[in-house]
Amino acid sequence: MISVCMATYNGERYIAEQVKSILPQLKENDELVVSDDGSTDSTIKILESFNDKRIKIFHHNRNEIKIPFYLSSKSADKFYFAARNFENILTKAQGDYIFLSDQDDIWQPDKIEKTIPYLSDDKLVISDAWVVNENMEKLHKLSKYVNYKKGFWKNIIIRGAPYGCLCAFTKNIKNLILPIPKNVLTHDFWLSLIAELKFSSIYIQEPLVLYRRHSNTVSKTNTSQNSIFFIIKYRAFLLFEALKRYFSRRKCR
Repeated sequence: MISVCMATYNGERYIAEQVKSILPQLKENDELVVSDDGSTDSTIKILESFNDKRIKIFHHNRNEIKIPFYLSSKSADKFYFAARNFENILTKAQGDYIFLSDQDDIWQPDKIEKTIPYLSDDKLVISDAWVVNENMEKLHKLSKYVNYKKGFWKNIIIRGAPYGCLCAFTKNIKNLILPIPKNVLTHDFWLSLIAELKFSSIYIQEPLVLYRRHSNTVSKTNTSQNSIFFIIKYRAFLLFEALKRYFSRRKCR
């Protein structure tokens, strides 16, 4: 069973296109699990209009979320809300194979077909993507700026996380990353570190997603708004939490 996990928040402009690119790739018993973070536009109505039992909508209230003061920065809030929203979806997902999805991208028609063979073992599978503008014009491959490299230490010290919307993984990996610690700012960084620490990863060089950039995009492809001090502080948090999770779950087995 496949679970596609999509976090939504005021995504009415593009979400229908994304859902239309996903549903044809799902079988009858698969699911598109949506966690909405209190949208005030027509996002939910658009999802309901598909009238598809595979779409399962859950609600998440960002107003109940308090960001730890030591993670506060100019760009931290939006990432933290997104991470909590994705965590909510993952707790609802029932599938053996998990695909993460943004609300404003478009999947290539064979994304699932080309990813599934690599999920026969417990792996984090990451693909490349085409970066496109609001008119779906291809600009460049995402790997021009973000080229994921295997290895726990490489990613925590040098490279950083893959983009979550390009990731797929197994239920065993999902169970290990949950719950996401409260002092972790981004779900994709946490996912990649735990997968590298306990399991393994594989990178597909073929672009399987049209990664849309527009004025409301949360992530950026080539810039960081955080200070060096914040980046070092945050990665120290991640290192501590990843090792704590690894050894605590190891003792429970």
